[in-house]
Amino acid sequence: MTDPTPKPSSASPASPDPGSFRDPGNRVFTVDGQIYRALDDLNLETWHALTRTRFFGEQMVRGRIVGTELVEGVATPPGDWAGILRHDRIPIVSYPYEWTFSMLRDAALLQLDLLDAALAEDMILKDSTPYNVQFVGARPVFIDIGSFEPLEPGDIWVGYRQFLRQYLYPLMLRVYVGIPHQPWARGDAEGPTAEHMEAMLSARDRVRKAALLHVTLPARGERRYRHTARDLRSEFRQAGFKKELIQSNVRGLRRTVEGLHWEHGRSQWNRYADECAHVARDRNPKSDFLERVMAARSPSVVWDLGANDGHFSRLAATVAETVLAVDADEVVLDDLYRVLSAEGNAAILPMLQDLAAPSPGLGWRGRERTPLEHRSSPDLVLCFAVIHHLVVGRNVPLRQVVDWLADLDARVILEWVPPDDPMVHLLSVNKRPGEIHADYDETVLRSYLADRFVIEHEEPLPEGGRRLLALRPAR
Repeated sequence: MTDPTPKPSSASPASPDPGSFRDPGNRVFTVDGQIYRALDDLNLETWHALTRTRFFGEQMVRGRIVGTELVEGVATPPGDWAGILRHDRIPIVSYPYEWTFSMLRDAALLQLDLLDAALAEDMILKDSTPYNVQFVGARPVFIDIGSFEPLEPGDIWVGYRQFLRQYLYPLMLRVYVGIPHQPWARGDAEGPTAEHMEAMLSARDRVRKAALLHVTLPARGERRYRHTARDLRSEFRQAGFKKELIQSNVRGLRRTVEGLHWEHGRSQWNRYADECAHVARDRNPKSDFLERVMAARSPSVVWDLGANDGHFSRLAATVAETVLAVDADEVVLDDLYRVLSAEGNAAILPMLQDLAAPSPGLGWRGRERTPLEHRSSPDLVLCFAVIHHLVVGRNVPLRQVVDWLADLDARVILEWVPPDDPMVHLLSVNKRPGEIHADYDETVLRSYLADRFVIEHEEPLPEGGRRLLALRPAR
């Protein structure tokens, strides 16, 4: 941990983070692209207590807590602030509804590990939400320093219910019920209640030890105390509630989470590279094309749309600092995340995203959780074998796809897949001619591109009429 470091007075104004407002005692903001957190008197005092613990510095050195230092001389948002922290910047912000099962599970384990370590030194986390965790590549990092606070004698873990609703129950949904967590997380940020979870479990699953302890008992509590005005925290304190009970619960939860495994099978795309002949045939020419484009421009941030097994994401990461590996198939993306996580890869961030229905603005005023385009600005976008899925598979007009790519204001590598390609036929086999946009045609594509892009380079792939186009925005 560093000592307060004087910084030159910033002439730039502070820009409050629209997602940071719920905790009155601290506020995240940016100045000149740097991430800061303003603290009131109580939270500054807590910060000093936190820096005196052993676990905090150790976990920050290990990269499990975001790099943070106390600074001075930075413009702050309106308010009565006593101190300012500077945080290391997360390359690309992601949300739990964009994570795979294994990403949510690893974030839960990180949160429990930090809570257990904090408890050992009489600190606690007052929040237990996955929104306090981000990923640097495939490595989860805890970012909400303001969530730590001293543990007073008799205190309970007020974040327990939040942990159940936003971590444990979503994981149980997938393992026990076969329901993915992402649609629920997009629709209800608070997560399923214990009563919701109890209703979804089968009679067999309800008698599991973990379900009895963390679903059935909390569901009874929800029904019993739904309309109570009792101060339960004070009652526990007066009853002499012990820290050891929290520690026991946290360690039991960790064993439960560790025991949840999603044994997925075949999906539409996780055997794609092995079963489609054109993938192996075209992989080397596409790789060569990508390497030439990157050598000429050295992009810093690359989006790989339709990343599948991550082959091109890995190639992009040899040059770029940050690669976003986007795919709509959770099975293939979860496999990729597990491999990247085992490697300790901090450059490639897997993100579950349906390009035809991407993450919208959510939360308070639709600004608390922002669309992807507001969180990252790519230098290069890879669209290998993507466009036909949007136009033919999802009926997005080709003109709108081109305009969307152009609005990203980045270079693009686009693979054109002609209408007579077997994959296009597969996507359209149950569609009548009038149900497919008539502009899915190479000549029309080129006319659309001419309005928004300059084609810098192009070349055909070996067979089947597919072409690669290197595009730059027309200015």
